[in-house]
Amino acid sequence: MSALTINYETIFQNAPVGMCVSQHRVIHACNAALGTMFGYRPQDLVGQSLSVLYPSVDEFERTGARIVPIMSAKGHYSDERIMKRMNQDLFWCHVSGRSLIHDDPHAAGIWTFEDLSAKRPVTAELTPREREIAALLVEGKTSKLIARQVGLSPRTVEMHRAKLMRKFSAATSSELVHRLVGVAN
Repeated sequence: MSALTINYETIFQNAPVGMCVSQHRVIHACNAALGTMFGYRPQDLVGQSLSVLYPSVDEFERTGARIVPIMSAKGHYSDERIMKRMNQDLFWCHVSGRSLIHDDPHAAGIWTFEDLSAKRPVTAELTPREREIAALLVEGKTSKLIARQVGLSPRTVEMHRAKLMRKFSAATSSELVHRLVGVAN
């Protein structure tokens, strides 16, 4: 039996989660798991903007702007958000990243993606803003914090929360969060 040579490339290519290295929000390298998760061949993702993985360019831009102060302060970022496969299907995804250049978070980064669709299906048609608000509600943020983070008034966030509650037939905010994360009540 021959000895397996383990190096960083082997680890990267065989990681059990989707991974990519980005430069200025363009995919510089990615593994097979990322390609499979999003429905692309890995070589077709290299050189593409990360925006191809988002439901809309607007969500790509807003997310990019939202993470800059967090990555600048901490050097890393993590959240759960709705992403888009090549076939246009939307799915919940846990995304984590680390900036390689502290004072320029988008200059270079390492990102991991974990498909949460098996335990958290997307069950309602949501607008881009509703997807953004839903992701922040799942993080446990209040309307006031969400408003501050996304640049809306707390009243506008409450309006979006009310629409989400109707779409998910939730009587309370707690029930809404449980439905968003796929927990039956």
